[in-house]
Amino acid sequence: MTGPLATTPCTLALVEVCITEFDLACLPATGAVFDQLLALHPAQVVVDLSGCRHIDAAAIGLLLDVHRRLARADGILTVRNPNPRIRRILHTARLDQILPVVDAAPSSPPCTPTTGQEPTSTQPVLVAHGRAPVRATH
Repeated sequence: MTGPLATTPCTLALVEVCITEFDLACLPATGAVFDQLLALHPAQVVVDLSGCRHIDAAAIGLLLDVHRRLARADGILTVRNPNPRIRRILHTARLDQILPVVDAAPSSPPCTPTTGQEPTSTQPVLVAHGRAPVRATH
């Protein structure tokens, strides 16, 4: 006999991730980063796409997977600041009907590393920036 799944309480209020490349070639590294972030049990994950020029079907699949995993733990995934081309792709894929796609000011400058300033709130905010190189072995 099984009972309802026990949810793990959120340990972070917000995790922000800035993605500059989001396609099949980067998916293994990006997926690994999301796995590590989701292990922190955040209440909200914001994916900033302001520095991203392209997104493909594999990346959309990853966003849907992250959304599903967060939703199971009562978390929220938000996509922030996609360029007009990516916004059209998200709209065509109807991703904008599943999760919030917003144009908003980030807590730190878009896609630039933080300068070591302390967060002003009492909850820690994790901001991850940059690219993860992926090397394929043949």
